[in-house]
Amino acid sequence: MSTSEAPVMTQAAIRKLVADSVTTALEAQAANMANTDNTTRPREAPVARQCSYKEFMSCQPINFKGTEGAIGLIRWFERTKSVFSRSNCTKDCKVKFATVL
Repeated sequence: MSTSEAPVMTQAAIRKLVADSVTTALEAQAANMANTDNTTRPREAPVARQCSYKEFMSCQPINFKGTEGAIGLIRWFERTKSVFSRSNCTKDCKVKFATVL
């Protein structure tokens, strides 16, 4: 086996990795927002909306096949996080949509 070949990940492993990463990122964001001290005005909770898969796909997420290696996976995480930021989807939709990419 060549040392330049990246191991192939199964779809189940990729889905779990994505779901775990999305959950971790969302928890970190929630903790960060909870720790933000904003005493100048009352904090308004953002309204989460149910976005459609069509709206999510219009943000042009990239596909991950599991053959891109570690750098490709990191790029996929970064791009998917950016798409989530633009799409304003709920947490449930983010997990559901990321697992089909």
